[in-house]
Amino acid sequence: MSDAVLTRPPVHALLADGTTVCIRPVLPADHDQVQGLYEAMSPENLRLRFFSLSPRSAGRAADRACAHPHPGYRALLAETHGQVIGIAEYDTAGQEGDEAEISIAVCDGLHHRGVGTLLVEHLVSAARADGITTFTADALSENREILRLFADLGLRTARRFEGPEVRCTIRLDSNDAYLSAVEARGRSAGVASLEPLLRPNVVAVVGAGRKPGSVGRAILHHLKAGGYTHRLFAVNPSVNHILGVPSYPSVSALPKAPDLAVVAVPAAAVPATAEECGKAGVRALLVVTAGLDADQAHTLLATCRTYGMRLVGPNCLGISNTDPGLRLDATFAAGHPRPGTAGVAVQSGGVGIALLDGLSRLGIGVSTFASLGDKYDVSGNDMLQWWESDGRTELALLHLESFGSPRAFSRTARRVTRRMPVLTVDAGRTEAGRRAAASHTAAAATRTMTRQALFTQAGITATRSIGELLETAALLHAQPLPAGTRVAIVTNAGGAGVLAADACMEAGLSLPPLPSEVVDDLLAVLPPGAAAGNPVDATAAVTEEKLADGLDRLMRHPGIDAVLVALVPTAVAAATGDDLVRALTDAPANRAKPIAAVRLEQDLPVTLLPAADGGTIPSYAEPQAAARALSHAARRAAWLARPVGTVPEPDGIDTTRAQKITGSFLAAHPDGGWLDPRTCADLLTCYGIPQIPWAWAETEDEAVAAARRMRGPDGRVVLKAHWPGLVHKSEHRAVHLDLQSDAQVRAAFRDFETRFAGLLTGVVVQPLAERGTELFAGVVQDEVFGPLVLFGLGGTATELLGDHAARLAPLTDHDVHDLITAPRCAPLLFGARGSGPADLGGLERLLSRLSRMVADLPQLTEADFNPVLATTTGVSVLDARVRLVPRTPQDPYLRRLR
Repeated sequence: MSDAVLTRPPVHALLADGTTVCIRPVLPADHDQVQGLYEAMSPENLRLRFFSLSPRSAGRAADRACAHPHPGYRALLAETHGQVIGIAEYDTAGQEGDEAEISIAVCDGLHHRGVGTLLVEHLVSAARADGITTFTADALSENREILRLFADLGLRTARRFEGPEVRCTIRLDSNDAYLSAVEARGRSAGVASLEPLLRPNVVAVVGAGRKPGSVGRAILHHLKAGGYTHRLFAVNPSVNHILGVPSYPSVSALPKAPDLAVVAVPAAAVPATAEECGKAGVRALLVVTAGLDADQAHTLLATCRTYGMRLVGPNCLGISNTDPGLRLDATFAAGHPRPGTAGVAVQSGGVGIALLDGLSRLGIGVSTFASLGDKYDVSGNDMLQWWESDGRTELALLHLESFGSPRAFSRTARRVTRRMPVLTVDAGRTEAGRRAAASHTAAAATRTMTRQALFTQAGITATRSIGELLETAALLHAQPLPAGTRVAIVTNAGGAGVLAADACMEAGLSLPPLPSEVVDDLLAVLPPGAAAGNPVDATAAVTEEKLADGLDRLMRHPGIDAVLVALVPTAVAAATGDDLVRALTDAPANRAKPIAAVRLEQDLPVTLLPAADGGTIPSYAEPQAAARALSHAARRAAWLARPVGTVPEPDGIDTTRAQKITGSFLAAHPDGGWLDPRTCADLLTCYGIPQIPWAWAETEDEAVAAARRMRGPDGRVVLKAHWPGLVHKSEHRAVHLDLQSDAQVRAAFRDFETRFAGLLTGVVVQPLAERGTELFAGVVQDEVFGPLVLFGLGGTATELLGDHAARLAPLTDHDVHDLITAPRCAPLLFGARGSGPADLGGLERLLSRLSRMVADLPQLTEADFNPVLATTTGVSVLDARVRLVPRTPQDPYLRRLR
């Protein structure tokens, strides 16, 4: 068993009822508590656990669990407030191969709260890291609770009845069913833990001042003026009432323990205030205070974990829940948010104020708002889960500058975006400086590319500004999704139509020509002089009635997915009393296709026009805004129409051997490094990654002998110099091509020896590859987002041209398809210019195997395949580099609080 497994640090996680427990290894000092756990169990539960009622069972179990750690055995306990409430253990002694026997015990009175299940999940993660593939367990057939626990895990479980006992066999292989089951349990627990924060029955504001100007007083005023419907207290040692709200000298003096405490005290007082809140039974903290130093921050979070309090902040604007039965507005924004259907989570208070104002002005309103601030605990992932289940939220808006667990966030977002639009601002798109790139992959992989991969794979609508976010939210709130990107433009001014056409094309939309029958149909109702192309110029003479009739005919045309109406005020319409906007709003707003208006004279960037049937129609001041919103809507529709992808399971994978290769290399190179060519080739072979034939030579004669073996039908070979740390061979002129004779091979080898004296360790000899498309594939481990797979144009110009696409691993079959089709060079792979299509199936297999390799090996920090040669008959890696670094495996889906 690895030291990393034996010394796994304590973590905090949520039980089914939302309370917090600490999961940690059992230590020798825990002996008395563990024995006490067993001794306090009822005789019936002791019999179910030990199959007997021996008085020595508790002591023996505590002795075994609290002995010094040893290979093959692992024990974890759950504790709350320093009290052990459960224990789970596995032992490989007496088991076959990679099996381990598991046992579980939970304190009487705490059953059905998920203690045992949570412990088993953490044992599963630890066992996988140690190479254990199967758990076995013996239970009495009448022990329905433990049998149900195993059955509900989501893992493949088999039972064999042996008299009064049941032998359970649990396979630990990772699968989507298990991840989904863990997610479901985590989602339920997470939502329960947020109840005291977002639906509190008692709120106390700690630090509310007597004089106007303090943040605490402003929040207290907001809570009272907003009509908070439950009990509200202030905590201030100097007064009995503030703003008519009862005030007490301390949290412990309150007549009832608050569910939520709003902390607005100086930074130095925050840790002590949090400790007082925890001891008083507070269940959630909202810390608006800014400026905590590292020690204060650490103490604050540790206190929240110790007492099981969820935390928003510090350094935040506050939270709101506009539910009419609650009316919680614990913020210091200028006004109260309008009740509505948009959930909002931000890290920046300023962005939060802008979104609250914009959503209120549009009439969309807010269901729940959370300013996460420094985001020590509650995250965007938590808020997505809340909105998914609150029954009020129909639109989610996020502004996140960081991601605590991107892979967990991605799985949550993929699920939530199937139910509601999730929009974000892609903040921080530029970098002031680029890190020195150690490989082509590292040079190509930017934080922007990684974040965009996350958004794309999760179905999140990523906008570039707050304005664009609100513009898109207005359309998604008010209109149905388009079936595609085909847009018809209707205008009463030709110039406005041209601007709208440019905007649509630039946004990636299409303007298909209208069929002759549709043209005739439109010209029959539009004024003389109208032009029924696309855009449709209805002229300044169009009346409200004629415009409405023309729009209805266009909406019935099956070759159009959306309609954009660009209007300008004219004296003609004013003289006749026509209001062309009524042609949109008096018609049914719930048409099957989206419609958007552009009014160039409009003051506000976007508004929602009330329609006669109670719906709304978005109206924009500029055609670019309308086109962007329609484009985002079309992309969301396409994402929803696409089946959920599956992660391929390539055959012929030898993970065990690959792990031995990485382990041996890191044992010899404790700081990590680039694999030598032979070790690199061996690793790729474990994953069936196709490589061009090659040989290693350390002397001139060895190079000549290898070249004779490697020569193909045309007799030409390639020599590539090698030394530790060499990455960009072309920059060092470390490659000799087209060598046809022994003399040329000798000359090339001598050239390397002369120019790279003291560096050269050998050469790689390969046959000269046939002609094909040179591509690039690689992986880089992002410290925040995890492994990122890149693909695109290869060769010496790969970094210069930057024609790459990226997706986060593990790749689904859809992700693989997107990687191949996204780069600008993709037409070359499909037979452009008569070259014949490349082996697309081979490329798909290569990327799937690369994804599996990096998923299996967290120590693989960079992989660089350049070039990858794609021909009509196959795919082969011509040059590969892999870098390993020591890295403790982390389970990104393990349930734990940050």
